Amino acid sequence: MKNIFENLEYPKGETQEKIEDLFSGKSFRVERILSSGQTSSEWYNQEEEEWVCLLQGEAKLQYENGNILSLQKGDTLFIPAHQKHKVIYTSEHCIWLCVFEK
Repeated sequence: MKNIFENLEYPKGETQEKIEDLFSGKSFRVERILSSGQTSSEWYNQEEEEWVCLLQGEAKLQYENGNILSLQKGDTLFIPAHQKHKVIYTSEHCIWLCVFEK
């Protein structure tokens, strides 16, 4: 058994989030992502569909069309494959739970 809130080593002063694979199956993988102020400089254009749950903190995502979504603790979001997006804000201690379809 593992606890999602254990070993929270946030990436302070780093440009990259800390990504940890938690589990994967034939058609999916589950990641825990820790952010502490990191943003994305490039647009994500993922081959996979992604379901996101923000377990802690606050974040903002921007879509290529200019729409901005503000996420709070507990918010969930589905991002279809090839939906260009980027992270434009993360609070000091964000915990993301992400499920990707392979």
